[in-house]
Amino acid sequence: MVENGSVAAAQSSQVKSATRTLDIIEFVVAHDRPLVAQEIAVALGIPVSSLSYLLGTLVERDYLARDGRRYSAGPGLERLQARPGGFTLADRAAPLVRTLRVQLNETTSFFVRIDWDVEAIVTETSEQALRYSIDIGRRLPMHALASGKALLAALPAEDLERYFAEVERSRFTPTTVTSEKALRKDLAEVRRTGFAVTNEEYSLGIRGIGRVVTMGGDVVGSLSFGIPKARFDDAMKRRAMDLLERTAGLLETC
Repeated sequence: MVENGSVAAAQSSQVKSATRTLDIIEFVVAHDRPLVAQEIAVALGIPVSSLSYLLGTLVERDYLARDGRRYSAGPGLERLQARPGGFTLADRAAPLVRTLRVQLNETTSFFVRIDWDVEAIVTETSEQALRYSIDIGRRLPMHALASGKALLAALPAEDLERYFAEVERSRFTPTTVTSEKALRKDLAEVRRTGFAVTNEEYSLGIRGIGRVVTMGGDVVGSLSFGIPKARFDDAMKRRAMDLLERTAGLLETC
């Protein structure tokens, strides 16, 4: 009975939080002027401590905009009214990347290919003290990242030949794979397993796992985890692969 009571209490708390979040959005949108947190707290009967967290989350997700101490409707609300087909690839990937990060609490990113580089268009950083981070919009070498290897392995044969002919592959750590023969061997393994796995090849102390994502039969990008070697073991690898597989499948049906 105690356990059931605890579950019920947790569910009630989650529902209350969701209701408060919707109340905040509706209250702010209903006003034609920016509001300070105290006005919102008094009007909705929400403790300031709880309100601060909810407001911060809504601002982070662009559903509210903050200017100093005042809050108003944010651009994220317009996305909710977008017509079918009006969402970008980043819009579609973002909630799933956030969910992956919560599930594993490791840095999660969605990369796209730009020429012979990869670039993160969505990334969520682990909340653990020891963590890896990726910069949005920074172009990174395909051969040294798990996402990059996943995308390389998915290239048509003629494009892969062009890659090897045109790209000078830099060494970033002692374990970076730079030779064509060794990299081709890695790519064959990616095709066999469906996953690219890197071992401190771009950053010392970081293991990577990547999985390509296709939509309508076309490769659109890749999902990946960046995991400190100190937390990486066979169980972590299996769980990461399972999460990537399921999440890529969800993206592929968008």
